[in-house]
Amino acid sequence: MNKIKESLTRTPSPFGHSYPRDLVSFIFERWEDEAFVARLCREEGGEFQLPDRGTLEQVISTCYQASLLREEERPVMFRLIIRDSYLFAANEGPPTGMHRLIFSRTRPFNEYELHRLAPAADFYRTLIGIFVEPALGAQIWGLLHSGTRWMHAVYGGRKTSPPMPLSLVVYVTGPGQISVCIGDNIIASLNGGQINCPTLDVFNSKWLNTSLGALNAETWALHQAARVRTERAWAELDPEFGSSIGQQAIRRIISVIRNSNHGGLLVYLPPEMAEEILEENPYLTLKYQFLEYDSRQRFLSLTLRIMNTLAEIHGDPDAPEKQVGWQEYVNSKNENIALLDEAIFDVAHFIAALSAVDGAVVITKRQELLGFGGVISGDLDSVGMVAHALDTEGEQSEPVLSEGVGTRHRAAYRLCQKLHQAIAIVISQDESVQIVKWHNGMVTYWDQVPTGVPGF
Repeated sequence: MNKIKESLTRTPSPFGHSYPRDLVSFIFERWEDEAFVARLCREEGGEFQLPDRGTLEQVISTCYQASLLREEERPVMFRLIIRDSYLFAANEGPPTGMHRLIFSRTRPFNEYELHRLAPAADFYRTLIGIFVEPALGAQIWGLLHSGTRWMHAVYGGRKTSPPMPLSLVVYVTGPGQISVCIGDNIIASLNGGQINCPTLDVFNSKWLNTSLGALNAETWALHQAARVRTERAWAELDPEFGSSIGQQAIRRIISVIRNSNHGGLLVYLPPEMAEEILEENPYLTLKYQFLEYDSRQRFLSLTLRIMNTLAEIHGDPDAPEKQVGWQEYVNSKNENIALLDEAIFDVAHFIAALSAVDGAVVITKRQELLGFGGVISGDLDSVGMVAHALDTEGEQSEPVLSEGVGTRHRAAYRLCQKLHQAIAIVISQDESVQIVKWHNGMVTYWDQVPTGVPGF
């Protein structure tokens, strides 16, 4: 053990050693909220009890200490689940299940053992499994291979993942960066010495779906026209299906920019402003403009083709009223659907890459790509105070001075103050994401953290 300790370097902690215990206290305080516990159990589909305080402190403190270890300048990253091995089926595995691998003998649960296992337990594919022995405390029983589909909730995509078991799951994504989940639900995180519970997913809001409704309305009308022209039986589509495709594409764009570590700015404008923005205007100058109208609409055309193809392959003359939508799409094994899905996310990656050039990527709300390198006019009035939304609909907010943010944020605030129908998505180099718009008479921003896992 001494040789192991000598071979490791420990990142100096700016946080102190009280934070793991504070995080445990925060979790137990949340557990006293009966409404929160009831909602969590309802969403996860079962009942759950926290481990006792001593066990939880041992687990989180050990994970915290492991997060501070480094070897060859690489941070320690891993996922860990507290669940007995026998509760996992022996004959299942990704992409539709969990693959259980039990060690021939249990391993001690300490930061050095976690450090050894972390490289083998690839953060994106595998969890370290532990159980609690009354006499010895937590012990490591083996590895649980989950596959990568769980990341589609963050990155966007149509592939569904097996639900995380109703167990306590800990994510370690960097020095002092810990998130604690129950199943798929984040309950608390520690990042930069701050304890919080980032559960705000703006994509679940009514206002965003309404704001970006132009694409859904247009593709729906075009789909209905195509349905009239076809001679084959088509299944009925969920009217919100096109909107779901658009949401997943935007999630993918954001995640690619976040992972690039250079940041970016996406500006969504009303469709009727397309020609105005491409000419001289008082709002922004678009350095690189795209000319061809049809190629600017590739996202719309792909969405329509997906809608038509899904309706066609599920058409049944004996069940003309059968409705299909997102679930049938994600479960489809049809080759044409797979190709269209790949194509639409290639477009998303292409758009994300454009953000590497200084300035905004400008898109209409019908997902028509106008250009990139957009510079928001410095002549627009500055914004001294903005509202920080505390819920998805922005019904609760707190005033915040804008002086503490960067150039991208201030530019987005100025634009949204002038163009009330604009939506700006600001991705910082530190991977934080703000969605900005004019709301309730004030420039308002939402922190978009769909997973609550810091550093990921």
